[in-house]
Amino acid sequence: MIDVVLPCLNEAEALPWVLTRMPDGFRPLVVDNASTDGSARVAADHGARVVPAPDRGFGAACHAGLAAAETEVVCVMDADASLDPAELPRLAAALAAIQAAGATGLVLGRRRPSGRGAWPPHARLGNAVLARSLNRRAGTRLHDLGPMRAARRDALLALGLRDRRFGYPLEMVLRAASAGWRIGEIDVAYRPRTGDSKVTGTLPGTVRAVRDMRRVLAEAGR
Repeated sequence: MIDVVLPCLNEAEALPWVLTRMPDGFRPLVVDNASTDGSARVAADHGARVVPAPDRGFGAACHAGLAAAETEVVCVMDADASLDPAELPRLAAALAAIQAAGATGLVLGRRRPSGRGAWPPHARLGNAVLARSLNRRAGTRLHDLGPMRAARRDALLALGLRDRRFGYPLEMVLRAASAGWRIGEIDVAYRPRTGDSKVTGTLPGTVRAVRDMRRVLAEAGR
């Protein structure tokens, strides 16, 4: 069994599609980040375990889900139906291959847009700029700071991630690279999200995410 952490802020419209596509052997943990649209009820009605995370912030929700997870391997993915849970076994298999070679691993899903409007130009540009900065700082060769990920739970907790906002995904890669992890990347389809976007689908959201990630890069440099 693999726990899947789904940070969730007002995703009641998207959750049914996401949860009904969860593969066998993958258990959804919907981390309700103070939603006001009934997301927690929808998640529970579809058989998901609901983890409350009242303090708003993407990193806060991810950390709460990671702390609540119970399996050796965990996955993290967005709950907005932009990513298909059917892709998760491929990430888990890639992680297992890294572990079989005796290394600690982190596998990211490299987003490949599928459908009109799946990845707005401003969001794609911001992601590319951050990925290049990350690669220079961490010595990685990533193309995307993908929100679909797989790793060992205890190893992630041992990284001591501190960011509780949008810098969390970048900090995870920085600290994993610094710890000598093998970091892999596989292609996953990226669909137009369901419902209103709060981050990459809007210019202000993208600006906030880029600002948070740049702050993490700056702190790492110091």
